[in-house]
Order: sequence, then structure tokens, then C-alpha cells
Amino acid sequence: MHSEQATLSRPQGPQPQPAVDPPAVLRELLARADVQIGGSRPWDMRVNDGRAFRRILTQWSLGAGESYMDGDWDCERLDMMFERLLRAELDRTAPGLARLKLLAESLRQRLFNLQTVERAHQVGERHYDAGNDVFEAMLDSRMIYSCAYWEQARDLEQAQEHKLEMICRKLELRPGETLLDIGCGWGGLARFAAERHGVRVTGVTISKEQLALAQQRCAGLPVTLLLQDYRSLEGRFDKIVSVGMFEHVGLKNYGVYFDTARRLLAPEGLFLLHTIGVDRSAPHTDPWIERYIFPNGKLPSPRELAGALEGRFIVEDWHNFGTDYDRTLMAWAERFEAAWPRLAPQYDEGFRRMFRYYLLSCAGFFRSRQGQLWQLVLTRPDRRGVYRSVRPGPAAA
Repeated sequence: MHSEQATLSRPQGPQPQPAVDPPAVLRELLARADVQIGGSRPWDMRVNDGRAFRRILTQWSLGAGESYMDGDWDCERLDMMFERLLRAELDRTAPGLARLKLLAESLRQRLFNLQTVERAHQVGERHYDAGNDVFEAMLDSRMIYSCAYWEQARDLEQAQEHKLEMICRKLELRPGETLLDIGCGWGGLARFAAERHGVRVTGVTISKEQLALAQQRCAGLPVTLLLQDYRSLEGRFDKIVSVGMFEHVGLKNYGVYFDTARRLLAPEGLFLLHTIGVDRSAPHTDPWIERYIFPNGKLPSPRELAGALEGRFIVEDWHNFGTDYDRTLMAWAERFEAAWPRLAPQYDEGFRRMFRYYLLSCAGFFRSRQGQLWQLVLTRPDRRGVYRSVRPGPAAA
């Protein structure tokens, strides 16, 4: 067990006093994952209000998350519970009315483009603009909000630095080159690439809060940061990088996204795409994540991603280190819990439970291996240079 996992505090709240016996259908479904209602193991569910049963059975994932936020139930180790639920594929086994609601959501996502230019700023406003103080407390000093690389790292700070150096080495950055950072966040990668590798960086984000802090952090460097949608970008760049942004593009926009990247990339250039993925194609996004964390998000499957790349880019390298996201999320959760006493005056208990549920359920998602983390190195079909895949060794430390 990672040290980050072992030091999380127990959730605060009333001790379980189930108002009614759990419905047999719910008890039987959870038993498939070796999760008990009212059990004593760290991954068991402890119910504080019997209304949780109705909310879960009628709304499944959304009902479970909302009732947890409201304090209807608790679990000492949410990460362990979700690993078991997802390995048993209970996310794909919704009962009765909940199944109908998921089918309706699948139909909505298939029929409509939820990631249009007009809707693109919603995720920035709802999640990334939540408050820089939360992310400053939770993340490393560079505020890198994506999976770290832990192979040779001692802690989160070093793991994120190793990830940034690995990206720069995969891109073969050289002094004087131009780098486009699609989804630049708080500017951590842009600053690292400019300082360590001497490149000129243009970064775009859809979050006003991210932009303001990123501009402060990159002041005095050859870094230009813009509040702009990727589809309106112009110019030509030697290298392109996109870390943790593709999850917001949406299946209906994959073609436009890769066509835009190909148009912006120099013929001999390299494009590194860093994205979360899923082990198989999913008809819809998790409803709770969609409503409370990442509106309009969509995680690609290998087939969906490969299909969009076909005819547009050559896949030079496809690197999966999804298990490292488990450890990254557990480190973030530990830091968030430690910082809560100073964050509490600005945020209520519902916000704390929401963020805790988000971080730990996602840790279980990656631990179950449903969740993947991919770095792809892509080149235009007309590139003549030979690319040699990079994996970090002692030099990365």
C-alpha cells in the first residue's frame, strides 16, 4: 500500500445508523464486489440515512455521489470500495429506473455535440475556476493537474518534475523552437519548457483563473498565454503538447481537434498527446462526474482514439502508465485533507465531501484498470525524420 493511501483521515460525520434494512437488490449487487452495507471493513458502506438506498437505486452513480455529498452514507476507504465496484463492473450494471436514465444520457451524448465552442468554457467556469487556493493546496509547487510519473520518484513534487522532463525529451525540444501548449493550465509545463529547454511557448486555456495565475508564474519568460478555444488558433509550431485537455474535446470533435493540430504543426514537428483513456468504449460519461466535476467530458477508448488519428497522424509511440494516476490521486487527496482546516472558512462541508469523493473514486477507477493514462507521440504523415521512442532512465532523475 502506498504511504499516501495509508495516511488519509477517516471521514467525519455521524456513525452509521441505518433507518431501514437495505433493499435486497442493492445488497446483492454490492455483494458481487464484496462490499457490505453496514460492514466493518474499510471498504464497506456505512449508511447514515435510509434515503440513500432510494437515491442510489433510482439514480445509480449520480444518486450515490449526491447522497455521499449530503452525508447519507460514509466509507472509510472510498478508493478501496470503488476499486471493488469497478472491477465487478457495477458501473455497467444499473438496475431498473437507473438503467433507463443512463440510456437516456447515452442517447443525449450521441445525438448532441456537448463540446461546441459556445459550451467549451463551462468546464473552466465550473471546475478550474473553483478557486486557485484549493488547487495550490492540493497540487505540487508547479500546480501540475495531471498524472505524475512515479517510477523513480520519492514524492509528488519529484514525480511531476520527472513527468515534465519526460514530455520534453519525448518532444525532442531544442533551444529556439516554438511549442504550442493546448490546455496550458496554470503554466507549469510552459514555464518548465521555457526555463529548462529554451523554447518559446504559446499556451491556451479556457479558464480565467488559470490564465491569471499562469501569467504571473510565467512572467519574464518567452511564454504567451491566451484565453482561447483551440479551434481558433492560427500559426505554425515546431512542437505541440496537450496534457489533460483531450478529455474535454468530445467524440464529435475528435476530427476537428486533430485536423487543427495537424494544421498548426510544422511538417517535421512532433505532437505529444497526454490523456486519460478507458479500457473500452463507453456510451456515456459518469453522470456524477459530468454534473459536479467535468461537465461535457468524454474519455476516449483505444478504438475511438485510433479511429480519429487514422489518416491524420502517424502514431510513433503509445505509452500507458495509468496505474501512476492512482498514486497521484491519493497524494492529492492526502494534501487536500491536510489543507482543509485552512480552506474550511471559504468552503462548506458539502464541497469537502464532493472533492473527497471525486479524488478517491477516481483513484479506485485507475486502480481497477478501467482507467488508463496514455502519452502518444504523433507525427504528420509527410514527416521524413525517424522518431525513436523515449522511456525515462536515470537521466530523468
